[in-house]
Amino acid sequence: MKIRKAVFPVAGFGTRMLPATKAIPKEMITLVDKPLIQYAVEEAVEAGVDEIIFITGRFKRAIEDHFDKSIELEIALKESKKEKEYEILSRISEMCDFITVRQKEQKGLGHAIYCARDVLGKDPFVVILPDDIISYKESVTRQLIKKFEVVGSPVLAITEVPAEETYKYGIVDIDKKIDDRTFKLKGMVEKPKSNPPSNYAIIGRYVLTYDVLKAIEECDANLGEIQLTDAIRKVTKEQSSYGYLYDGLRFDCGNKIGYLDATIHFALNRDDLKDDFTKILKKYC
Repeated sequence: MKIRKAVFPVAGFGTRMLPATKAIPKEMITLVDKPLIQYAVEEAVEAGVDEIIFITGRFKRAIEDHFDKSIELEIALKESKKEKEYEILSRISEMCDFITVRQKEQKGLGHAIYCARDVLGKDPFVVILPDDIISYKESVTRQLIKKFEVVGSPVLAITEVPAEETYKYGIVDIDKKIDDRTFKLKGMVEKPKSNPPSNYAIIGRYVLTYDVLKAIEECDANLGEIQLTDAIRKVTKEQSSYGYLYDGLRFDCGNKIGYLDATIHFALNRDDLKDDFTKILKKYC
């Protein structure tokens, strides 16, 4: 079954990026010349997704506005004969269909995804956390979808992390290795304080099934939050789920150092910027 829908939970406060996120959604912080959220949407579209579901909260209207048409600006660009800028701008609203669902309370990632249940129906779907920006040759979302098309069960993007950093992530418990990049899972632990089951961390890309939505409904809140990992772990006990060691370079743009790292990487990989930007960097190195 073709996966057409992607859920973007974007209702968070973005406290790690304060004070910038006091008035601007963290997803709208600019990485070179595009907001973070656009990189993630483009990744999904490259994977064949044609319906984006934003799970938003208060003060997130800027995200909706960014992916809407701006008639006045488009007219002004045309009249000024700025055709390149016009094409870039008009493409944003035409990439796919955008749907917004309001999460009235922040009650965890699992709850945010469950808010999209009426739009998702019973079809498999993608979840993308736009804090995680990935540089890739092939869309990481597409990599996961291709694996899902083979295994027919939930597939989670995973990456190897230092043992001393496992407490920062959801960590998978591996049943067995299927191939160089695929692992059958027997469970997962959310931010283990000690004795992590592996050093493979879940990052912000998932392909999930209707069974996960049903499991979220049955999950109890933990410290006021309904965790996605609890729901996936429940599904994993009843059927198979997989971790996929994706091919790409990930940046955690939800924190300042990760964001600065990403800025340097993406700027140096732009033909129109890399020479001048390299000169600037040399002044400080």
